[in-house]
Amino acid sequence: MAAAQCGSYSELALPLVQFRTTLNPPAVPLQTVEPQRLYRQIADQLRGLIGKGEFLAGARLPAERDLAKQLGVSRPSVREALIALEVEGWVEVRTGSGVYVLDRSHRASKPVAPTEWGPLELIRARRVIEGETAAIAAAVGKRKDIDAMSRAIEAMRGLADREILPLEGDRAFHVAIVNASGNAVLVETVQSFWDSRNGPIFTRLGGYFETVASWRSAIAEHEAIRDAVAARDAEAARAAMHAHMDNSHQRFSASWRRARKASS
Repeated sequence: MAAAQCGSYSELALPLVQFRTTLNPPAVPLQTVEPQRLYRQIADQLRGLIGKGEFLAGARLPAERDLAKQLGVSRPSVREALIALEVEGWVEVRTGSGVYVLDRSHRASKPVAPTEWGPLELIRARRVIEGETAAIAAAVGKRKDIDAMSRAIEAMRGLADREILPLEGDRAFHVAIVNASGNAVLVETVQSFWDSRNGPIFTRLGGYFETVASWRSAIAEHEAIRDAVAARDAEAARAAMHAHMDNSHQRFSASWRRARKASS
């Protein structure tokens, strides 16, 4: 009986050891995996190919549509990646010609912060959130909120008339809309969205596509939003904000042939 019990114990012992090993696997030198923004993944691939000599200095990269097809991603994500690489000094966008690899033998790298949002992706996020804040403003906003929107529009128009990009007026307008909600979380969210456009990728992209003419179109879109809010029409306010964000996305996604020379 004792021998049988001993044999039975031995048969149980091995699976128990295996079970403990499964619970406590041996240490392996793995690094923490962190989620990465899509445009950064694309930029990393292109940077790696340039570093390996697949694209030599002076070579023109494939067109955005071809890169998007090969990578299985959207063209806006490719554009964000190319702008990030330009900010970092790997490529140069030549409007009307293409994107060219730069000679990095005497260049210092200026890496984009890993927390930087892609500008086109940001506009899509703003569409979701600010469409609702516009609807809320139409439903519960007060006269003072509408007056603040009007003042912001006038400030934008005054700067545009002087051929100055009316960024501060734009920020004041969107903050006036979300302030009408009385929700501090929404206010801080919209402010962080807008302020992120001061990052290097958004600034560089804006250097190509933001003009006084494009801002005049944006001012008219702001007026449509303000008018819908003043009319207490939540559906119209939401639709007007969606149209504004869609138009903004389209302006930043335009062909490089329509871009102006970016300021350095």
